[in-house]
Amino acid sequence: MTVASRNKHQDELAFVLHSYPFRETSLILDVFSRSHGRLTMVARGARRPKSSLRGLLMNFQPLLLSWFGKGEVRTLHSAEWQGGQPYLQGTALMCGFYLNELLLNLLARDDPHEHLFDYYRATLYRLAHEADHGATLRCFEKHLLQELGYALVLDREAGSDKAIQAELCYRYAVERGALPDDGDAREGLPVLGKTMLDMAADDYTDPTTAQQSKQLMRVLLNHHLGGKTLHTRELIKDLQKL
Repeated sequence: MTVASRNKHQDELAFVLHSYPFRETSLILDVFSRSHGRLTMVARGARRPKSSLRGLLMNFQPLLLSWFGKGEVRTLHSAEWQGGQPYLQGTALMCGFYLNELLLNLLARDDPHEHLFDYYRATLYRLAHEADHGATLRCFEKHLLQELGYALVLDREAGSDKAIQAELCYRYAVERGALPDDGDAREGLPVLGKTMLDMAADDYTDPTTAQQSKQLMRVLLNHHLGGKTLHTRELIKDLQKL
């Protein structure tokens, strides 16, 4: 295999996470591909009125992308719409942009996450069809952290095999896990045992679980984001409490 052929990729399944204009007629794309992870590429001439790419490079729609080149920015050669994904609207659309912003900020370049890609695609489908967007976001956030190596331990206390008890109160400490709530408020976020067990089962029907899980995931994500602000999260907070 030649160097040139190794730098060419044909018909790879991907989603556009973000795009912005480049020069007069082109676009810069941040994409999430199933086999190659997060990539940046230039779509030359994509904004020209007669470009074959015009109208194809949409967020939240599965695409088959072909590209070539190496380095930080590849060159898009072609794109083919795959269909099957309903268009997101309203709050679901804002939630989709929130997912994309998480991926843009937490995924390293050129680091494949095939299972996460499949989960992302399924999550977009859930956003389009299910009303409880908060539960959908919590499931994705938890799965994302697990894929990145930061899995939450929700069924036992930190540093032990002692099972979490639904009726007890705990404090969840970043990078440690669930600690018994002994009245020392210096470390960790207060959380009920039932909340953690519900989260382990991806069950967010209990209003207390829904509220506490949102607070817990926000603390954990903020830690891994290293102080970066997610603009879509702030906008969603203004539009609807999720």
